[in-house]
Amino acid sequence: MRENPVKIAVLVSGGGTNLQALIDAQNSGIIKSGKIELVIANNAGAYALERAAKAGIKTATVLKKELGSAEAFEQKIKDLLTENGIEIIVLAGFMAILSENFTRDYPKRIINVHPALIPSFCGKGFYGLHVHEAALAYGVKVTGATVHFVNEIPDGGEIIMQKAVAIRENDTPETLQKRVMRLAEWKILPLSVEKVCAKIISE
Repeated sequence: MRENPVKIAVLVSGGGTNLQALIDAQNSGIIKSGKIELVIANNAGAYALERAAKAGIKTATVLKKELGSAEAFEQKIKDLLTENGIEIIVLAGFMAILSENFTRDYPKRIINVHPALIPSFCGKGFYGLHVHEAALAYGVKVTGATVHFVNEIPDGGEIIMQKAVAIRENDTPETLQKRVMRLAEWKILPLSVEKVCAKIISE
């Protein structure tokens, strides 16, 4: 049985609220089998980078437009993961779709959180507020969040954890988004990360 925690990289694009939930969970001992070693952003202005720096976590920025192609962009991320001995990748509001060329190198080692109960409102084009707009337009009474493994199909990997959130009559996409984050995403993402890291250690 290994002693040292599983090395985690978190990939971000924006504000980093899910990253903050992971940092808080690590500090409070919810995540104990893994440790966030690296935060990679594909946007130089991502506030998530400041959150990481405040927590003393190493950061890197990888910009597709500087590297010229999706292949070079993914290769640069792979190089950073290898250099830092990363064992598990968490996508926390990462707004780039990773190709099969990337995902097949990390089977059951990439985790994503999606703001709906998969298989509802998921796949290509369903991200951010679009997911909540679709849920409200359809008139579903319950939504939530799903943490799943990432494979070559957008939102198509095996489900790790789900949590339901009731929709209120006066909900807007914005109010719903905030509530799904608070009641579902920020709870099940850290729990899922711990579950996967514990499994890696036990193996």
